[in-house]
Amino acid sequence: MERIVMKFGGTSVANPEKIARAAQLVVGEVNRGKKVAVIVSAMGKTTDELLALANEVNPNAGRRELDMLLTTGEQVTASLLAMAIAAAGVEAKSFTGWQAGVTTEAIHGNARIEQVQADRIISTLEEDAVAVITGFQGIDAHGQLTTLGRGGSDTSAVAIAIAIDAAVCDIYTDVEGVFTTDPRLIEQARKLEEISYDEMLEIANLGAGVLHPRAVEFAKNHQMPLRVRPAHIEGEGTIIKEEIDLENNLIVRGVAFERDIVRITVMYDTPYNGSLANIFTTLAKHHVNVDIIVQTIREDAQPSVSFSIKKQDFAEVVNILETNQEALGYRQVDFEVGLAKVSIVGSGMVSNPGVAATMFDAMRNASIPIKMVSTSEIKVSVVIPESDMEKAVAVLHEQYELAGE
Repeated sequence: MERIVMKFGGTSVANPEKIARAAQLVVGEVNRGKKVAVIVSAMGKTTDELLALANEVNPNAGRRELDMLLTTGEQVTASLLAMAIAAAGVEAKSFTGWQAGVTTEAIHGNARIEQVQADRIISTLEEDAVAVITGFQGIDAHGQLTTLGRGGSDTSAVAIAIAIDAAVCDIYTDVEGVFTTDPRLIEQARKLEEISYDEMLEIANLGAGVLHPRAVEFAKNHQMPLRVRPAHIEGEGTIIKEEIDLENNLIVRGVAFERDIVRITVMYDTPYNGSLANIFTTLAKHHVNVDIIVQTIREDAQPSVSFSIKKQDFAEVVNILETNQEALGYRQVDFEVGLAKVSIVGSGMVSNPGVAATMFDAMRNASIPIKMVSTSEIKVSVVIPESDMEKAVAVLHEQYELAGE
């Protein structure tokens, strides 16, 4: 009998009614002859509520205690969903991440999975019971509970699917699948029947909240098929795999966007070779993710390096740079807020020159200024004023004829 993994995000198990709906979907797969392991997130906004409680008690709480607190959210969901499945006549057992054999590196708040010893899950499935497992968490070599960071339940699901040799990992969410862009912003957005790992990885990294990038990367590395499926209606969703058929010869298959981008500019009196390496090595040591990087070295201009970050990292980055100013050797730091990033993604771009030029031309015709640019084989990203973001998405979605019928 085929094993599958079903993962339910927080919005899909936000209340008893949605938990009952998730239980119906699980029972439906069992009745079709599947052996099912289920991964769950915390209900609704539970994680945010727990963080708010922690902040009231101690705004400077340590990450170890935060992990102890946050892991309780998924435990509530897992036990309730197991009860709902049992009420529908199918045996189910709930497990914490560590009970399910998920071991991680010894980092609190953003740990990476190192191994999944899935014996207990497999034995549960072989007993014709559903295994309901808390996502987002594991245990390190020292016996400490750890969490995987935002979106970590997706990664839990993929890791467990790989460990139990599942045929597919289904990610259930409140959308019908992966669209050419966010349908809440562009009503004409088209649902894609399939998308490649590389395209999905770019879209996930570029701000789309459908799947966590680490989960897509994990699936790609182990060739685990993923499906994004709706939890609220019947539907096959979108399959994510290695090789796909290019739908209608779409060169660009999606437009992604991300708000709250900040551009940091570090200025020097004189250029020196170590500046770039020193800045980004220092930021990396503090686990700060830097996106687009532009260096300017000209005889008639002050040497500088600009890079984009997420707004949530702004205060930390400024503090790191100011603390290390002498070692980094720069003169001053400037910044620009109120920015957004808009990107086009498509594996067909590799063999079709001129895609970027078309993008820039469309932006110019729409009078949208471009602050920074980043490219790869299957992606072009631009940083623009956030006030122009929605217009840019609409313009590019129309330019590349991505609308559904």
